[in-house]
Amino acid sequence: MWELIQSNKRKSLILFFGMGALLLLIGFIFGSFYDSETGGIIGVFLAVIVWLILSAVSYFGGSKILLAVSGAKEVTKDIHPQLYNLVEEMKIAAGVPYFPKIYIIDDPAPNAFATGVKPENSAIAVTSGLLSTLNRYELQGVVAHEMSHIVNRDILLMTFAGMMLGAITLMSEVFFRGLYFGGGSRYRSRSSSKNSSGQAQIIIMILALVLAILGPILAQLFYFAISRKREYLADASAARLTRYPEGLASALEKIANTTHTLRSANKVTAPMYIVNPLKKEGMKLADLTSTHPPISERIKILRALQQGISYKDYQRVFEMIHGKKEKIIPDSALSEAILLMPIQKALTEEKEFNPVKAKRQTGDILMKMNKYQFIDCSCGVRIKIPPDYNKPLVVCPRCGRKHRLVIS
Repeated sequence: MWELIQSNKRKSLILFFGMGALLLLIGFIFGSFYDSETGGIIGVFLAVIVWLILSAVSYFGGSKILLAVSGAKEVTKDIHPQLYNLVEEMKIAAGVPYFPKIYIIDDPAPNAFATGVKPENSAIAVTSGLLSTLNRYELQGVVAHEMSHIVNRDILLMTFAGMMLGAITLMSEVFFRGLYFGGGSRYRSRSSSKNSSGQAQIIIMILALVLAILGPILAQLFYFAISRKREYLADASAARLTRYPEGLASALEKIANTTHTLRSANKVTAPMYIVNPLKKEGMKLADLTSTHPPISERIKILRALQQGISYKDYQRVFEMIHGKKEKIIPDSALSEAILLMPIQKALTEEKEFNPVKAKRQTGDILMKMNKYQFIDCSCGVRIKIPPDYNKPLVVCPRCGRKHRLVIS
């Protein structure tokens, strides 16, 4: 997949400078709106400053900010060994030397995303709702999907896209707030006093309003189009890593049909998730403003992979379901020699899933993350002690046995 990795790097640069040019144009027009003589240069200068600041923040701390905004907390193997083992399995299957950090978001909505500018400092974050909703094979499919984004360098592309979208949206917000607080009245009085340049001023005003409205929309459409295409590719890669496409298909089905809304998601971070956390599509078709392709279509493709799980098989099924030729897999991946890998069958015990037990275990994991202590009493009760409990003894509510605590 070297061709894909190089392609994503090129797309990142094209996106970075292309949307940067749009940002500079918006700065010039907005500046000219307020001052036709020197405002354009000042606007470009401010746009460059915003561009550079957000670029530096995104590159050096974008993933940390995203994880912090999402309320994600890092977990170790001791806290959640199963999740750690799944990431380790997908690392080995992908044949990569790096191991992404693992985070959990305390939110009942099932979802997940990957982040990080470089694979070496990447991270995979899953919600507590995902852990309490999916069985092991479904969770493996989601982890494989996110690992594929890291391997394919999608995270770099989407970090740049999110940064530029945020900058363009910020410039538009500043412009509209300026109009609200009197900028428009100052502009009208200035344009009326200079009749010779009245037409030019009107044109600039119209351009400024059009860019303020359409700039963020066009940037979002471009952002979303990139995001939709990369989801298909990550699904194809996940099917190869797990050799069990039904696991991811079933996971997508459960995530799509949830009744919960992810509280920490926003327009900039939404494309990072495996399923759009903002738009309640269910199993319906996505529209042009969706960050993801139709979930029903993704599921249909995965479940139609009966003859094989190579990239060539996924491309063939994709075109069959779409009814037209559209390349989503690089030529190098389609032409590579593929060893015959049979589709794996889920074990019976893995199919048996107890959601009540899974929810209880997830709750315990969240408590461990928040420094709770656990004491298993001989009567069978597990006592959970919050971190602010400062007494030396705790009494079992069932048998009355006293347990001594180690106060740190």
